[in-house]
Amino acid sequence: MYLDRDPIVAGQFYPGQYEQWLAAVQTFMSGATQRKAPTLLAMVPHAGYIYSGKITGQTLAQANLTSTVILLGPNHTGMGAPLAVWPSGQWHLPGASLAVDKELVDALLQAEPDLKADRVAHMQEHSLEVVLPFLWAKNPDLRIVPIAVGDPRPHKLGGTASKIAEVIQALGRKISIVVSSDMNHYASDALTRVVDHRALAPVLALNPMDFYGTVREEGISMCGVLPMTLGLHLANILGAKKAELVAYATSGDVNQDLSRVVGYAGVIIE
Repeated sequence: MYLDRDPIVAGQFYPGQYEQWLAAVQTFMSGATQRKAPTLLAMVPHAGYIYSGKITGQTLAQANLTSTVILLGPNHTGMGAPLAVWPSGQWHLPGASLAVDKELVDALLQAEPDLKADRVAHMQEHSLEVVLPFLWAKNPDLRIVPIAVGDPRPHKLGGTASKIAEVIQALGRKISIVVSSDMNHYASDALTRVVDHRALAPVLALNPMDFYGTVREEGISMCGVLPMTLGLHLANILGAKKAELVAYATSGDVNQDLSRVVGYAGVIIE
């Protein structure tokens, strides 16, 4: 059985040739210094690099990631399992690839029945792929656990986070979490900045239930609310002490159209 994942948005969201995307991500990451404190969670956007590459680059350049990263992204397509783990093999980029951490995946699938070995959810989903070139540029030997998070029930997200934490602690592993999410979509620049910072306030306070409630009650169209809720729960269980907004911008900063923008935020939790 073919177990690897081939890129689906190379040449669209990011350059389609190895030399081009590597040069792009190195440019976006330049000038930032990696932090000394280990990064428990980094949240970064996944739009086309022209719009969000600098936010993702500056955030991940500062992140001090472990050798295994749990990748949490939204499920834009609605296909596949609600909590879908890519179980094995490699995730390919043009000219490069990152290996799935099968030991950790197998332990997670055994411990948490809600986590399903599922490739369907990932096949047409771009949110994790767009982040991979930055992670590869930081560490080509990085191992990944890709999870598409589409379960809308906050108690399920919290419960799954508890199980993941149990597995990590039982294996004696150090891991980092990378959450892929854009912020509010298609409102004016002025309104987007207001609602995005409303959503970010409980993130920076390390309060996942407040965050989930704020995004839902205020109708903030943040595509990664589910993976970030799970990620925040997990970071808290693993000992999160502080969160910081590293970078923020909107698409209007790039194309000067302030009438209809998307927001992008980079967050680091230590």
